[in-house]
Amino acid sequence: MQWYFVALVTAAIAISYFDRQTLPVAISAIQRTIPLNNQQFSWLQFAFLIPYAVLYAAGGRMLDIGGTRRGFILIMLWWSGACALHGLAMNFGFLLVARCLLGMGEGGAFPAATRVVAEWIPPDQRSTAMGIINAGTAVGSVLAPPLIGIILLTAGWRMVFFAAGAVGFAWVIWWSVTYRSNKEPSVATLDARLVAQQLSFTDVLSMRRVQVLVFAKFMSDSAWYFYLFWLPKYLYDVRGFDIKHVSYYAWIPYAASGVGSFLGGWLSSALLRRGRSLDFSRKFVLGLSALFMPVVMLVPHVPVGWALVLFSIAFFCQQSWSGLIMTLPADIFPLFAVGSVSGLIGFGGAIGGAIFGVVAGFLLGHGFGYGTLFFFVGTFHLIGFLAILLLGGRVQPLKTPDLLPV
Repeated sequence: MQWYFVALVTAAIAISYFDRQTLPVAISAIQRTIPLNNQQFSWLQFAFLIPYAVLYAAGGRMLDIGGTRRGFILIMLWWSGACALHGLAMNFGFLLVARCLLGMGEGGAFPAATRVVAEWIPPDQRSTAMGIINAGTAVGSVLAPPLIGIILLTAGWRMVFFAAGAVGFAWVIWWSVTYRSNKEPSVATLDARLVAQQLSFTDVLSMRRVQVLVFAKFMSDSAWYFYLFWLPKYLYDVRGFDIKHVSYYAWIPYAASGVGSFLGGWLSSALLRRGRSLDFSRKFVLGLSALFMPVVMLVPHVPVGWALVLFSIAFFCQQSWSGLIMTLPADIFPLFAVGSVSGLIGFGGAIGGAIFGVVAGFLLGHGFGYGTLFFFVGTFHLIGFLAILLLGGRVQPLKTPDLLPV
């Protein structure tokens, strides 16, 4: 049953990433109806990521207090409706509002996923479970270019958003009928709601471990959201791709990201099962993932085929990294704090993506090329890993009394 719930959440994450890719993949078709320049495109991503960041943190808190099952129903209903709303847009302002609402809904997805892992999966299998769930990002992103391309060519860009929203509503029914919380006493020995209410955001954010993880996620997701939102546009603008080419080839790096997500989690779990410490098992794979991220600096200097290879390496390592970062709250913190901590970590990542997305739009609009941006994003994971290594302390479970306010 526990792995069935992992599969259920993986499907939700796949839907989430499909929905957020609808705009970037369909942007060329949308621009024929609603003219958008690079700066406006960057503001659309900003409009998604700022409420996404806020609701990442608030959604995690809501899940800790209200429970995983009801919280995920509300989250998915909201973002599916917001995704469908894009299809009614007639101007840039409408798209901006729809993008904002989508970000609000999707913000709670990963805190909910982390809570499911904390509720159901034992410690030596958690990074594997989170790797599988995080591979859902790749499933959604891989499916997005070809499926969206088919819809664009047969039914127009508005139908892309209507169809994506309908899939989300169908998932809500699936979740509502099948999911239940794990009530075993060994999972949580305290009243989670009571303790979560005692633990404020200020209490959580004042912990050095949390601050370091928030910073690391801020750096790594600055790179990730740049790849996620700007890769199709880069292929359109610089490499001369059209909708068919993007449909044929843009899925390849996302497929690599899914493999990396699973293998990163599997390797960390394997190290743990072979007797290595939790601290080593997590940090070794995080460091290995960060080490290869600078390959994207070479993208502007190679033919398009090799550029896709380099993107694939970066996507592989990014999602190996991401799955482990989102496993750490379940490794370190008790269940009643997992949603709040993972929410704050995700908040940091989304803020980083929002800020760097606007910076990217500004630089591209003022004479800088993609090469400058690839140089910057190639360093971000290394900076985040050094922060974890030097300032984050050991990865080990904290006891409940260490978390409660005095």
